[in-house]
Amino acid sequence: MNNKTLLANLRSIQDFPTKGINFRDVTTLFRNPECLHIMVDELYEIYKDHGITKIVGIESRGFVLASALAVKLNAGVVLCRKPGKLPGETVQESYSKEYGTDTIEISKDAITPDDVILLHDDLLATGGTMHAAFNLVKKFNPKEIYVNFIIEIGDRGMNGREIFDKETEITSLLKV
Repeated sequence: MNNKTLLANLRSIQDFPTKGINFRDVTTLFRNPECLHIMVDELYEIYKDHGITKIVGIESRGFVLASALAVKLNAGVVLCRKPGKLPGETVQESYSKEYGTDTIEISKDAITPDDVILLHDDLLATGGTMHAAFNLVKKFNPKEIYVNFIIEIGDRGMNGREIFDKETEITSLLKV
């Protein structure tokens, strides 16, 4: 898709969080009303006929568009968070990161087998967090799971798509 307005408003910060990283800052897109409308409208066009019943937003930047799009799709929002942030019983998934492991969780009663899920996060690089979220959502046995990102990074060997099954439908609004 690579909308020119979105690309023009996407801030890149060199050497953040560490030297050699070109950080793509989506907060500049969120604070610009035109960009926010463009992103929600483009996502709506992609998913309006998919029967989405719930959008799972990945902590924390994934919460923003998950909520905005859910209103437009008449869907619910499920928060995928780090441990200890959600009240009540949760279902967890742990995954390996570059320097150790991490865990994410969803409320135990958040998803049913009748749901059609859209998983959303801001960025696809290595894909580790989203793949863990995908595996976590699969534990609920929903009818279908779709995966979406605002930005997909394809440089520096960041091939996050490759860790997903070929059958998994993955979309990104921007590819950089």
